[in-house]
Amino acid sequence: MTLRHWDPLADFRRMDEAMNRLWRGLPRPSTGGETAEGWVVPMDVRMEGETVLVQASLPGVDPKDIQVTIEDGVLTIRGKTAEEREHRNGYMLRERRTGSFYRSIRLPDSVDAEKAEPTYENGVISIAFPKLEAKKAKQLEIKLGEGHKGLLGSGS
Repeated sequence: MTLRHWDPLADFRRMDEAMNRLWRGLPRPSTGGETAEGWVVPMDVRMEGETVLVQASLPGVDPKDIQVTIEDGVLTIRGKTAEEREHRNGYMLRERRTGSFYRSIRLPDSVDAEKAEPTYENGVISIAFPKLEAKKAKQLEIKLGEGHKGLLGSGS
């Protein structure tokens, strides 16, 4: 009898590999991250101190072709890039997107959309939203009531 190391997850790994092979063999949908509005803009949202920062990657897009709107707490970034018509069929590989783009996200209630500051640099549009003063965390001072002072003063 030969001793072998037992791997309790080996069957699951084999099944996962088989499913991956199956999925790779199926035809891929042609949308490639596109919607009826156009291709989807990749985006990051993060906190920087008291500011919510939204950053969207739009390399090669002229800033004047980008529309940023806020309506009912929803931030929308949309626009259109020009297509290179003279090279349309000459591509051997084409991964850079052209045409319409669109992305929409709901903003948290804690941001002040009226004070949003959009900037564009190196193909990234950044929109900084300061937190509303009313929504910022407040440090509360604890005060002792009259009944508690006697408990603290007695040394028993």
